[in-house]
Amino acid sequence: MIKVQFSDTDDIADLCIDGVFKTAFTQNTPESREAMRCILTAILKRELRVITITANEPPIHDLRDRQIRYDISISFNDGELANVEITLWPDAHEVLRLEYYVGKLFLNQDIKGKDKDYKDLKRVYQISLIANRRLFNDNNLVHHFEYHDREHNMPLGGRTTIITLELEKLGPVLQKPVSEMDAQERWAVFTRFCSDKSKRGLINELLAQEEGIAMAGQTIQGISKEQLEALRQMSREKYELDRQSYETQLRREAREKVRAEIQAEIQRELEEGQAEIQRELEKGQAEIQRELEKGQAEIQRELEKGQAEIQRELEKGRRELEERDRVIAELRRQLQEKA
Repeated sequence: MIKVQFSDTDDIADLCIDGVFKTAFTQNTPESREAMRCILTAILKRELRVITITANEPPIHDLRDRQIRYDISISFNDGELANVEITLWPDAHEVLRLEYYVGKLFLNQDIKGKDKDYKDLKRVYQISLIANRRLFNDNNLVHHFEYHDREHNMPLGGRTTIITLELEKLGPVLQKPVSEMDAQERWAVFTRFCSDKSKRGLINELLAQEEGIAMAGQTIQGISKEQLEALRQMSREKYELDRQSYETQLRREAREKVRAEIQAEIQRELEEGQAEIQRELEKGQAEIQRELEKGQAEIQRELEKGQAEIQRELEKGRRELEERDRVIAELRRQLQEKA
C-alpha cells in the first residue's frame, strides 16, 4: 500500500471544485484510475472493473453556457455506464437535471439492428456528489433512486439509477472514528475536507487506512500551483454562471409566485363579489316574498271583510222579507175576519 500524508502547510486542491475532481480521477495513471474504481466501488457497493474513463470537456464556444458540465463518463467491463460529477452549488431544480442526464445516458445506448433488443440495454447510473445545500429533507448521506410503484411498493425493474451523496450531511459521520466509517462515508469525508487544514489529522488517518483514498491523495498532491489556480479560476467562472442561473431561476419563481398570488387574490375577490351579489339577490327575493305575502294577507282580509258585509246585507234582506211576509199574512188574516 502506498503511503501518502498531507503536512500542515500543504496547499491541497479542493476536491469539491469540479475541475479538481475531474483532474484527480481522469488522469491516465494507475493511481488515478484505481482511485476512480475505488470510489465507484464504495458508492455502488460492489466490486467493479473500469474499462474507460472520459472527462467530458465543454466546447470552447460554450464557456459561458450556464449548463457547462464537468462530469466524468465511465464504462464498466459488463457494459454498464455511469456519469459521475461533483456539484458545488446545485441548480434550483437539481433533481430534474439529474433525471434528464440519466435519461440521456440511457437513450444514448445503441440497440439498433436485427440482433439487438431492449433486453440489451445496460444499467446506467447518474452519480452526483453535492458539496453544498441539501436536496432532500432528511439526514441520510446517500440516496439511491429507481422507478417503483409507491402505492404498492413494487419496483419497476428498470435499469436507470440516480445516486446522490449530500456532503452537507456529514456532521454525524464526523463524530465516528475512522475505523467505524463505511467506505461511502470515508470517501465522502475525504472529498469534502481534503483541503481543510483544520481536518488534516482526520484526512491523514483516512489516507493511511484506505488505499484508494491514498491514491486519490497522491494524485491531487501532484496538481501544480499553476494547474490549481487555473482550475480555481474555471470553477469561479462556472460558479458565477451557476449563481446567475440560480438567481434567475429564483427571480422567475418569485414572479410566478407573485402572479399566482395576484390571480388567487383576484379569484377570491370575484368569489366574494359573487357571494355578495348572491346574498343581495337572496335578500331582495326575501323582501319581495314578504311584500307578496303581506299583499296576499291584505287582500284576504279585504275579501273576508267584503264577504262579512255581504253576509250582513243578505241577513238584513232576509229579515226584511220575513217582516213583509208577516205583515201580508196579518193583513190576510184581518181581511178574512171582516169577511
